Amino acid sequence: MKNAFIFGWILSLALIFSHCTSDDTLDDLDQIDDVIDDPKPPQNLLDDRALPLATIHPTDNPANNQKIELGRLLFFDPILSGEKDVACATCHHPQFGFADGRDLSIGVGGIGLGPNRVDGTNREIPVVKRNAPTIINTAFNGIEENGEVIPAAAPMFWDNRDISLESQALGPPKSFEEMRGHAFSEAETLDSIVARINALVAYRNRFQQAFGNNNGVTSENIGKAIAAYERTIIANNSAFDRYARGDENALNQQQSRGMARFQQVGCADCHSGPMFSDFELHVLGVPDNNQLDESDSGANGTYAFRTPTLRNLNMTGPYFHSGVAGNLGDVLNFYRRIQGNNNGPGNGPGNLNLNPNVNRNQLDDEIRNLQLNGNDVQDIIAFLGALNDNNFDRTIPSEVPSGLRVGGNID
Repeated sequence: MKNAFIFGWILSLALIFSHCTSDDTLDDLDQIDDVIDDPKPPQNLLDDRALPLATIHPTDNPANNQKIELGRLLFFDPILSGEKDVACATCHHPQFGFADGRDLSIGVGGIGLGPNRVDGTNREIPVVKRNAPTIINTAFNGIEENGEVIPAAAPMFWDNRDISLESQALGPPKSFEEMRGHAFSEAETLDSIVARINALVAYRNRFQQAFGNNNGVTSENIGKAIAAYERTIIANNSAFDRYARGDENALNQQQSRGMARFQQVGCADCHSGPMFSDFELHVLGVPDNNQLDESDSGANGTYAFRTPTLRNLNMTGPYFHSGVAGNLGDVLNFYRRIQGNNNGPGNGPGNLNLNPNVNRNQLDDEIRNLQLNGNDVQDIIAFLGALNDNNFDRTIPSEVPSGLRVGGNID
């Protein structure tokens, strides 16, 4: 796309020369001088990426206030976990941008919140295999460059193994290390949770209010309620969004410079669209987290993982699927270290080498074609800061219908 744009821009200059007459040559040369003095392309390819102002709900799960509030209660209620000690909010907490600030999450058996959470089981139950992604703006997962969103087809998880927030919400309760533990088998999980919730009058009433008197507590409705709540956690008014909607002063000089370099070096090839993600799987060769007992081979054993969003990175580190990058400098220096076609472990700056289970020839062309240099890092980081919007709903219920600890065992 970039090459085609640049070619078209050069061609337009050539046409000026080929079509001007002797009478208007000076005027045309003045125009050319203006272009040379300001080499910025007339239209930046990133300036149409603002997030939508409204959330789109699927037709089979229309939102209402009762459903959203029910979803909030379920999100913070550890009744969904086998040992009743972990809630969705345990690893996706408002205090940490609806992530947890850890490289790998500690689910079942953990004690505490965020980076201070510790394992209370002496590793009887392993840490969660992947870094906890934020739920902020998951309402826009799969959004196209033209702003179209199809909620029922939205890709979920680091390996795109599921679609839609409704389906995703029912995944973690079935995971042994995330929420299930030893309480019941994976096959029994959803029926067991439904029975627990259905035994509580307060929840039965809320489900009837949210879904109608003829629709009670079901696993499908649990997923729908949580999804309806998660779609309200949006942050769509960053400095970049304001810039994309016409406020040319929303970005400072370094952020504007970083935006140009972000596009020019190739970051925008994968980090495309309003969410700065193509939501596709790519082999980047990111190293495994050394807390794992075995290598995480990604989607279908290919070491491919989904492109993450770049929004609200100020609150959602550490980074990569394995959480091995502690800051954005580590991320960019990893790309610098392995870009190109050299066969060694990496000759650029930083400490993160190519995953030894990934052959350099397996890497996506996009990462090998990056053209990052040392001068780009701080400018691009400044631009990424323009994608932050800390104005999202952080409301935590004071209590949940189960009477359990709000958010799980996080005290």
